[in-house]
Amino acid sequence: MGETKNRLLGLFRSRSTAPLSSKSSSDREKERKHRRERPATSNPPRSRRRRSHSPGSPHARSEPRRSSGIPVSPRGSPAPPQPLTEWPPLGVARDGSLSQGKAMELICSGVPVFKGHRRPIPHTSEEYYNLYVTVDGNGPDGSDKAEPYNAAFAACSFPLQGQAPAAYPWETLEQPSMSFCYGAQPGTITLNHWVALSGQPAPPIELRDPGVKPREVELSVILERLIYLEHGFEEDYEELLYKNLYRNLLRDPDKFKKPHKGMETQIADLITVLSRDDWIDFSRPENQVVAKYFANATYTDHGRYKTFFHQLLLSSELDRRIHSKHHADWAKEKLLAQLPPSIAWDLALARKWHECMTIEKFKTGGDLESIRFHLKIKKGQVKALRKFARAMKWPNHAKVDEILREQDPDEKPLEDRSSDTMSYFTGVILPGVTLPWLIMNSLIDCDSDAGGNALASLTHMHPNSGFQYRSTTYWSAASIVGKVLAPTCREIGGWIGPARPAPDLSRIQIARIRQRKPKQYLTVSDTESMTERSDPLGPPSDEYPVAEYQLLLPDLDPDKIVDTVRIEKLALKPVSASSVPDNMDKDKPLTYDAAVQFAIDGQSWPLRLSYDVSFIAACPCARGPHPLFFDYVYTAVKVDEILKIKDWGGLNGNVSSIGAASSSGGRTLVGEEEEDAREKVLAIEAFGVNDNEVLARAWCSHWGLSAVVADVDRTCMACAIREAYAACLNVVILVEGMGCDNDS
Repeated sequence: MGETKNRLLGLFRSRSTAPLSSKSSSDREKERKHRRERPATSNPPRSRRRRSHSPGSPHARSEPRRSSGIPVSPRGSPAPPQPLTEWPPLGVARDGSLSQGKAMELICSGVPVFKGHRRPIPHTSEEYYNLYVTVDGNGPDGSDKAEPYNAAFAACSFPLQGQAPAAYPWETLEQPSMSFCYGAQPGTITLNHWVALSGQPAPPIELRDPGVKPREVELSVILERLIYLEHGFEEDYEELLYKNLYRNLLRDPDKFKKPHKGMETQIADLITVLSRDDWIDFSRPENQVVAKYFANATYTDHGRYKTFFHQLLLSSELDRRIHSKHHADWAKEKLLAQLPPSIAWDLALARKWHECMTIEKFKTGGDLESIRFHLKIKKGQVKALRKFARAMKWPNHAKVDEILREQDPDEKPLEDRSSDTMSYFTGVILPGVTLPWLIMNSLIDCDSDAGGNALASLTHMHPNSGFQYRSTTYWSAASIVGKVLAPTCREIGGWIGPARPAPDLSRIQIARIRQRKPKQYLTVSDTESMTERSDPLGPPSDEYPVAEYQLLLPDLDPDKIVDTVRIEKLALKPVSASSVPDNMDKDKPLTYDAAVQFAIDGQSWPLRLSYDVSFIAACPCARGPHPLFFDYVYTAVKVDEILKIKDWGGLNGNVSSIGAASSSGGRTLVGEEEEDAREKVLAIEAFGVNDNEVLARAWCSHWGLSAVVADVDRTCMACAIREAYAACLNVVILVEGMGCDNDS
């Protein structure tokens, strides 16, 4: 710990001088070649061959090209053009060429520009990293992420600095960032989250035991100090600050030589003590339902009650010192970025507790249950849950709403029903994936008709789950069933529903879905070459031939929209016939294979939801539609034609059947033709009823193909295809409108 301690001390020695600014490696990164190499275990490479703009014209300039979404006139004032209705536009010859400035004005104005980022993980080797994407150029026309349904549901993300939502995905404690997770359409994720899933997170860091133990402290002393910290902090009184820390909580090894009166040395000592492995590691998912450590003794985790409050107090002492008014913001930011994960999560817990809880009184030396808490934000949490139940059309809504209003004095308080309700109604919720499960479990615990223990096994440790309750199903947004059925439902707080019933489930039953890992992913070079691979103009050139671009307009003719697809049923089959529970373990969740059966032109078509694919909400563009460069190859099909397509993109290694129809034998592709087939985007026109989009998503899951989902009211067809190239995907699903009940 010696070297680490010295580094931490240096951060706060200068309290006012900011460090010299320096560009990050991502800002200095050079243009990279677009051709990507994948390991043998990956899906086949999708290289972007840059064809010249015309046979006889000069090409491939070395100068960088400006990528502004809004053109600038020669006089320097912005002059955004009107949306295009035809190509070439009036006054431009079809056999002519455009200068770079004119090409950017006509083709690039309002298009999203994707830039990938690779960032190292502190305290790990270079083989571990996080991947991100930022999007520019489309102006204020919105983003691809969904806004939280309620302010209470924003607790799934935790900004490292301040209270405002993070502006960039690397500014949150949890990774991948939950602020940039859910997409604008139900059942979708953002492009950033798709890229982040291909990062290489570091394994849990084994902290070396520093050998420094905190003092043994009575619970009453711990609670009294926590109550004091709720109202103030003696940062302006050095002697008192030193006395309160080292007399009661820590031992100062240099007490007689050089006492640790400086706040920076106290920070280092607290970090050292919190590095011991006998504390609760809140960075581990199984420990992130915090209330099980401080709820009443009926379900407290065997003797860790005092340990929790002791750890909370040390974390609070550390948090107050780091965020002292005497420290510069840059020093705080730098230190927080360097903390080991377990200590960073300790600080998150301390901040959450301070925002949501106070200790009103306790009985010293008495029963632990005598501690009384004041819940600062319970009213807002209750209001959010009532709104959630109403929006999700909870089957027993009237009775549950009456309980949530707490008008019956004989009813048990909401927060005392379970550790989940204690976590949710107190608001002491750690960032990450636990929030959706706390929301749903709290709703279930407030519904006495929800089957007792039948739904007690819903947990974030099994995210590929859902359940049936009174002929209505609800699915986690992380389950493939939820992702596929989402166009017919709402998505709120990480849950998708109310969805169609599952005849194979009991009236009240949990179902865990077996889903294979997807085959598609991105490499570091894929991410870093994203801008070049999806450039709207193609390769840099002196001139841009007009004929090499086309204006794509999806076929929205009402007479041609498919209206012969309907969902027949959601079929669930137990993975093993022997896994059917007996009466002894009837509430134990089973694992199922899921399929959706469709009726198409009077015929039944079952599609098994085999792969846990992702659906990426397309980034909106401004002033579309935009022209598409000819090198972005695609094929547009009606949604009812996809059932004849096998192994699109050759993910299963059957190169000869790439995109081949089942009615005709595939022929062998060679050379450039094969490369085109591997990277060609399938644009599925799923306009019309929501069942059409469900069919497209089910087909994607059946074959293991993730897809970009583009609402043509927000994103033009050309920008959606370019985003598919940026994301290294082969499928775009085109829809019109935002799905079921857009007010959600």
